[in-house]
This record gives sequence, C-alpha cells and structure tokens, in this order.
Amino acid sequence: MRALDHHHDDELDRGLAYDLTTMLSRRRLLSFAAGIGATAALAACGSDDTDDAASQTTAESSETAGRSASTETSGTSGTTASSASCEPIPEETAGPFPGDGSNGPDALSEADVVRSDIRSSIGSASGVADGVPLSIDLTLTDTESGCAPLADAAVYVWHCDREGRYSMYSPGAEGENYLRGVQVADTNGRLTFASIFPACYSGRWPHIHFEVYQSVDAATSGDEPIATSQLALPEDVCTTVYATEGYEDSVGNLAGVSLDGDNVFSEDGAEQLASVTGDAGSGYVAALTIPV
Repeated sequence: MRALDHHHDDELDRGLAYDLTTMLSRRRLLSFAAGIGATAALAACGSDDTDDAASQTTAESSETAGRSASTETSGTSGTTASSASCEPIPEETAGPFPGDGSNGPDALSEADVVRSDIRSSIGSASGVADGVPLSIDLTLTDTESGCAPLADAAVYVWHCDREGRYSMYSPGAEGENYLRGVQVADTNGRLTFASIFPACYSGRWPHIHFEVYQSVDAATSGDEPIATSQLALPEDVCTTVYATEGYEDSVGNLAGVSLDGDNVFSEDGAEQLASVTGDAGSGYVAALTIPV
C-alpha cells in the first residue's frame, strides 16, 4: 500500500457550490513504442498506446469510458472499473467538509464513529438523516500484492444529506454528525455502510467521499490516510431517486451538471463510478472496488 498525501480544503466560505480540487492529475501516460526494421526492404511502423491526456477543461470521455471492462446486467447501473487494471484509485480532494479534524470538526474522535449504520448522529447529537436507503458496499485491494484483498484496513466515509447539507458544517446541520462513519475490512477486503442516497447540490456530480487508513486505530487517532477519493453515482439511478419526495432540489441541480464536466470526476470518473442495484422503494446497493 502506498502512503499518500492528505488533501483537504480549508476555505469553508465557498459553501456547497462545489468541492475544491487540490491535486494534480494522476492520469498516467504510457510510452510510445516504435519498431524499426533491420533491412532496407522493411519500413518502420510505430504504435501509439497512450492513454488520453487528462485535464479538467478538455475531458470528454463518457461515463462508461475508462481502462477497464464495464459489465451491464439487468437492474445494474455503473461499473466496477478500477478493479480490472489493479491501478490505485484516483487520488481526489477531501473537499471542504471532511470532518476528520484536518480543518476543524472531528467526527473521528467520537467514541461510536466505528459503525455500519451512519444514518443517525452519535455522541451528544440526535438527528437522523432521511432519504432513500443506500447500502455502500466497498472492497479494498492491495496494488502491491496484485490487488489481493486488503484485510483490516479501515475506511471513513461521509456525504451530504437529502437536502445537500454536510453534517458538522452546513447551516441547519452544524450540530449533527450523521452520514459519517468508519468500518474495518474483513478478510475479503469488504465492508458495508447503511446510509441514504445523497442529494445533488449545485456544481457537483452526486458523490460520496472516503478516506482509507492502514487500520481502525490509524483512522481514529489522527493518522494520515493512505488514500483519499470519491465515489460517483450513476445518472439513471440518480434521476429515479431524485423524483421521490424530499429530493426536489436535486432535480434541477442534476440537470446542470455532468460526470464528464465535474471538477473531480472529469478525468477518472469511470474508475470511480459505482455499480448500483435495487430500486427507490426498497433501497439501493452501491458497490465499488478500491485498489490502494
């Protein structure tokens, strides 16, 4: 596993308009290969195996583009992209509302932060986040071991509520700490959170933040994460969810953004796009493999 820099943004006055991107592109450029013949009768023929050069202003790849195969089955949206290539999950900003102690509020210091159900607040807070049920099913793999399951690592997840607010920061939710929690990967590298489907707020594609730590002790003791990234949600599922009660503001916000044009997902969105199954009545499962 790689030790990565921890990215966050302290400029909270920008609100929920967007999460600030703080890192340089991590897209990789493959080298050109050229074959040169040994005799005058054979001509040289070069092959170009480069990936697309990435930039947030020129990214034009679709949601299903990327470096891995996408499989579509009935009732399934999205892909499990990054697992096929065994390349590390793209490193992204933690955004202005991490709640990990890096810019003020610290949910990781709460005694009950290690939990599978993150819909309710903990400690002295008592609020509960309403919305369409969402199970966040993550699988961690170790890129230094051929993407074998990464057991015992910990993941901290957080995301906005149905109204587009982040607990601990947003007006009306400052006193809450719901939709934040830590889980430890089992022997298969898997862990699951019970949550609600997040809103789409102005300027950002619907997403879930996460940080990966070496262990649960590292997550709760202020250590640096070994990976920081975001999970993207597929458009068709978002459209269905946002047609339900309580998500009214998300309808217009979703219409004004795209995965390709998002300031975080424009370069590597296909690798971060979750595979989602289920329905708005009984809830959804969002699955993503996370190589670190």
